[in-house]
Amino acid sequence: MSKVARTAVAAIGMSAAMAVSVGVAATPAQGAAAKAAAAKARACSTAWGTGQEATGPASAAAVFQVRTGQNECYDRVVFQFDGSTTGYAVTYTDRVNAEDSGRNLVPYTAGEAYLRVRLRAPSNLVNNPGDHVANVFRYQTLRDVVYGGETTNRTTFVVGVRNRLPFRVFTLTGPGDDSRIVLDVAHRR
Repeated sequence: MSKVARTAVAAIGMSAAMAVSVGVAATPAQGAAAKAAAAKARACSTAWGTGQEATGPASAAAVFQVRTGQNECYDRVVFQFDGSTTGYAVTYTDRVNAEDSGRNLVPYTAGEAYLRVRLRAPSNLVNNPGDHVANVFRYQTLRDVVYGGETTNRTTFVVGVRNRLPFRVFTLTGPGDDSRIVLDVAHRR
């Protein structure tokens, strides 16, 4: 080890000595940043899949709100209901038909991959099939959320995403008597 390397060992510590011995200059701040990046990668790892997720019976509770959010590891779509509901079916597909006309909504939906979201419940939304119901500008994964309409005890949406990425779906209760069906789509595989 050269005199410069020995000085680095004394000044910075053993982790920098290993970096200097392979010809890379490291600082304590860079070491901390590398540890933080590794922790983030572990925190964002998911065991989610890309296959269909479906569960629950039909419900009389109606979806009345759709909203989106961003997380460090995924983008989220929340469907809120005016009562208890648990029924849904979510899958990747190349075609999502509007409930009223049968028109394929995929050509009108931004994204490179498309999730058909079928909620086993009616809708109280004042949207028309084909309406874009969320602003997902600058989201990492979500590209669009389009209302597909409703039939008896079934409301359909198409969610456009940037790629066929892992997702999960689950239900939450509250606030009050309301319930929510939540769709998370990961930022990476």
